Amino acid sequence: MSRFLSPALEKITPYTPGEQPKGGNLIKLNTNESPFPPSPGVIKALSENESSRLNLYSDPTLSSFTDALSERFQVNKDQVYAGNGSDEVLAVAMYAFGADGFYAPDITYGFYPVIANFFGISYHTRPLKGDFTICTEDFFRAPGAVVIANPNAPTGISLPLSEIERILRENPDHVVIVDEAYVEFGGESAAKLISKYEQLLVIGTFSKAWNLAGARLGYAVGNAELIRDMNRLRFSFHPYNINRLSLIAGTKAVEEEEYYIECRKKIIDTRVRTIQTLVGMGFIATDSKANFIFVKPPIISAKELFDSLRARGIITRYFSGARVKEYLRITIGSDEQMDALLYAVSDILKEAKK
Repeated sequence: MSRFLSPALEKITPYTPGEQPKGGNLIKLNTNESPFPPSPGVIKALSENESSRLNLYSDPTLSSFTDALSERFQVNKDQVYAGNGSDEVLAVAMYAFGADGFYAPDITYGFYPVIANFFGISYHTRPLKGDFTICTEDFFRAPGAVVIANPNAPTGISLPLSEIERILRENPDHVVIVDEAYVEFGGESAAKLISKYEQLLVIGTFSKAWNLAGARLGYAVGNAELIRDMNRLRFSFHPYNINRLSLIAGTKAVEEEEYYIECRKKIIDTRVRTIQTLVGMGFIATDSKANFIFVKPPIISAKELFDSLRARGIITRYFSGARVKEYLRITIGSDEQMDALLYAVSDILKEAKK
């Protein structure tokens, strides 16, 4: 680092994103993107509409997109916030509501502690149980705000909505963020609870279930005062935070959700088939409700399987943390991609038995 870097930033450990290889014929199952393209209407709208107007700023009110989301969630327009991917939304929310620190599971999305560290927010963890499920009572009467990914990452396990509501009832004086990046793949959204709990903020993304990872679109739904607080920060830092093309893509995608529902159904079916096949080979798998699976291989270590798959042109995600180092996270791709994965895994295990 340079001698000019602020001393307050010297100890920051950046988040490590999943590998984004350039070129080649690799099968990419490491960053939980959708294997399907955007809906035809999105592609058509992007090709016909705004590309010739990129000399102009985007709409700072983001109204076309937030209006579409307000209709989808059946909430008022002032209860929706939009951002440049859910990571930006999370950063704004944690900065806005983290005066007393944040409390999260010890195994969860790795960006939470990075955001907290960046802003100088204290960050505390509560251990998951041995089966990677959350102990709800550990988050009762937390001395600060709470952030829970539901379904969780990288485990894919979803906490029932009734348990989310228990956490809300026991934390009336601090914001509770429910990060629903994967909820459309089998979880239950807490958005229906925002009229009951003023401290609830539900955050989502268009990167997974909306096939728009490259558009960088995220959102939050919550009490109008929370949303007003977040927009106050946005207009103090990044008022044109979503570009013109992404606003068009997101708005059109909401209008064509039936297409994305079908894509999600295909991913869920492929997830079920893949888990069943791997369990039949001796793997241990969590009950994932996301567009990825979290599995422990037999015979060989997760790191060995990761390396062997990589050598065969299949990229998965390996985490070296003490409690998860024996598991791989594998994105659910197309049926053809998953067939290639399963064939490769079978071949690797056969070689390991020799």
